Formats: sequence, structure tokens, C-alpha cells
Amino acid sequence: MRAYIYFNSSNISRKEFNFYGFIMKKFLNKTEFKEYVAITIGAIIMSLGIGVFLVDAKVVPGGVSGIGMAIYYLTDGLVSVGLSVWILNVPLYIWGVKVLGKRFGIRTFYGFSVNAIFIDFFRGDIPGFGFIRLQDSQTIHNLLQNDFLFLIIIGGALLGIGLGIVFKNQGTTGGTDIIAAIIHKKYHTKQGMTILVLDVVVILIAGMAIEYKSLPMDKPTLLLMLYALFLGVVSSRIIDIIIDGFDYARQAYIVSDKSSEIAERIITDLSRGATAIKTRGLYKNIDREMITTIVTLKELGKLTEIIKEIDPNAFVVINNVHEVLGEGFRRRI
Repeated sequence: MRAYIYFNSSNISRKEFNFYGFIMKKFLNKTEFKEYVAITIGAIIMSLGIGVFLVDAKVVPGGVSGIGMAIYYLTDGLVSVGLSVWILNVPLYIWGVKVLGKRFGIRTFYGFSVNAIFIDFFRGDIPGFGFIRLQDSQTIHNLLQNDFLFLIIIGGALLGIGLGIVFKNQGTTGGTDIIAAIIHKKYHTKQGMTILVLDVVVILIAGMAIEYKSLPMDKPTLLLMLYALFLGVVSSRIIDIIIDGFDYARQAYIVSDKSSEIAERIITDLSRGATAIKTRGLYKNIDREMITTIVTLKELGKLTEIIKEIDPNAFVVINNVHEVLGEGFRRRI
């Protein structure tokens, strides 16, 4: 099927049309465009968790968002959470540009700007959008009164999913995300765990600010701080899951005197490939083949049955696999 595009020559010339079409084609084909779309989605999801579920619950998520919430409480709402978050992120953004590069800095600026704008947007704190106020919905009020823990779990899940999507696409939403990204770049640490450690300090500071202000609450400040720590655990674990993925496959190393028979059954019964590796056992100084294969979780039980049936004395090592690229396995999103 051939597509035709018609245009009005009185408004735009063919030369101009071809130029703009070329620019759009080059832009839309870039991986960066998809990554910016993903960063936008992640930042919006994160802002939902903060602005709708956590601010009125007074459970501080940590990081710059937590400090922004503390400023919101201390000013009795005169300074919006999103505005505070954006202003506080500027010096960290400058640091991020110096350490992580201009390309990463642009993504950071974009990420925390989208996050800050949508926090205030969902809360109705942007002029002209005061009618939105999702935090005043009946569902949120019901959760606040009757199912506070579930409210926190939802907020933590949204935070983790949003941050995970942003991180996976080489961006951040500012704040302690920048610090975590810098540490990850230098030491290859888990970003979710790094954020958790940094957030503990922020939660303590924000808790003291809330206690000083004596805000009306039906729960003591210490309990809210414990909820905040729980929130950090939930969100950090989800961040790591989004980045690393669930363990959906297993890799098996099989050392056996009957490696050929085991490999044949793997190929015929499981329809999986297998690789033979020449090895030498140092204990007995015996040369033999080690079989390695990758199977899904559902196939793991069948694999162990095959091995036990052929050689009950086989030595088997099974490892978790986060991602497999190749025939027979789905690609992660």
C-alpha cells in the first residue's frame, strides 16, 4: 500500500515541505525521542504518587520531594510542593551537568521540570487548574480514613514505577536521583538502595519539621516516619525491578559423565539450545564437557527431572537471569 500526502501549495512550498519532513523523520527515528517520551510518562506517574497520595497523608517520600513537602507544610500551603521541588533541584542539576555530562543534564532538567509541573497540576495549584485537585476525590479521602496502609503502598508503587522508568531511559527527576545516578556511575551500585539510604536522612529532617509545625494529624509523627521508611522500601524495590526486571529465566551449568544424553534431551524435550564447554575437574583431574542452557521458570522443573533421570549424581548450578536476547525468549519492554 502506498501512502500519498497532499499539501496546499499556497501555504507551503514543496521544498519547505520536504525540509520539514526530513527533520521530523530524523527526529522521530531517534532513540532519544522514545526515551524522552518514557521519561515524561515516568515523571507523570511519580508526580501522581507524590501529589495525590502522599502530600495530604503527610508521609514524606524522602529526597527533594520530601523537602518540598516539608516546605509546603511549614508555609501552610503558600509555597506549592511542585514549585519547591523545582527550585531545590536547580543546584543539584548544575552538579549533575558537571559530573554526568550535558546530555544527561538536559534529561535531568526535563525530568524534574515535568515532575514538578504535574505535582502542582494534579493538586490544582497551577493558576487556572484549581478545579482538578485529585487529592480531594472520594477515593483518596476513603483511603486516608479507612485504609491508610494501602494508600501508602499505592503511593510507593507509583513512585517506584515512575522512577524506574525514568532511570531505565537514562534520565532522572533530580534531587537524590542525581546523587544516586552519580554513585551508580562510579561504583555500579543499585540505584534504588542508594536512594533509600539518602532518603532516611531526609525523612528524619522532614519529620522534625512536621513535629515543629504541629500539623493536625490523627497519627503521631513517629508513626508517619515509619510509614515513610516503609514507603522507601517499597519504591526502591520496584525501581530495581523496573531496571533489572523480574527473574523470568534460569541458566543451568551441568557437569556430568552423561552430558551428551542430557544435552540431547534438552534439545528434544524442551526445544532449547545447549552449549558444551570443555572443562577439567581439578579435584580428580578429569576432562569432561559441561553443558550450559537457559530455560524459563516453567521449564526449570522439567530440566531438573531430566538431569535426575539420566544422571542423579550430576553437579548442577542454576543462576537467575534478568534478560535473554535471542530466539525463544521475549525481549523486555
